[in-house]
Amino acid sequence: MKHTFSETYIGEQEEICAMIANFDTQGKSFDERDRNSLKLFNIGDETINVKSFKVPHLINKIAYKFFRSSKAERSFTYAHKLLENGILTPTPIAYFEEETILFGHSYYVSKHLKYDLTYRELTTEGIYKGNKKILAAFAKFTYTLHNKGIHFLDHSPGNTLIVIKDDGYDFYLVDLNRMNFGSMDFETRMANFERLSFNESDIAIMAKAYAKESGEDQEKVYKAICNATQSFQEKFHKKQQLKKKLKFWKKA
Repeated sequence: MKHTFSETYIGEQEEICAMIANFDTQGKSFDERDRNSLKLFNIGDETINVKSFKVPHLINKIAYKFFRSSKAERSFTYAHKLLENGILTPTPIAYFEEETILFGHSYYVSKHLKYDLTYRELTTEGIYKGNKKILAAFAKFTYTLHNKGIHFLDHSPGNTLIVIKDDGYDFYLVDLNRMNFGSMDFETRMANFERLSFNESDIAIMAKAYAKESGEDQEKVYKAICNATQSFQEKFHKKQQLKKKLKFWKKA
């Protein structure tokens, strides 16, 4: 395995390399998904989070080997870039890439964060659903991202971890491998809200907070987010219908 470590974790290199070597048989499963899997390991009093990316298809095996940075490398690089810009993310530790003829397994290692909720719990059933203070604080956080030229392409309900503090909230970004950096026009900023909530009352709260921070007209922001959200939903449903048709044809 080829690997790169953050300077502060060089001393734990041997133990972390052992985690990767034994990923399939050791560690505690934390989040199993179709594409990737997460496991937790311990080093002393610290809990380490290891994300294993699914081995890509042939075209991406070639692309990641010769032309593009892997998801693991991008996660590691972007985590450091976020922290340099004052944006929180679980502490990056290392990334690993399997050295074969073509690209194979890859892993991103970070410090496990104990959090209170994800953004998803603001929009689904639970004690935080529709929480105005957290929604407004999240919108201000999103403005901070935009103002710093950080376009988080996977700005979706499960990818922001929220820590509740006595004086407010801390927002941590995860699943970092898709980001752009640079100035964004108004439409791009508003489209960044498209996957977060389909509830008009949630959008109204976030639009008010974002408008206050940015100086934009509140009604303009609200309508733009609603339009972006509606457009996303329409594209999503069309995609789902197409998948159903393809599955039907495969079974036929």
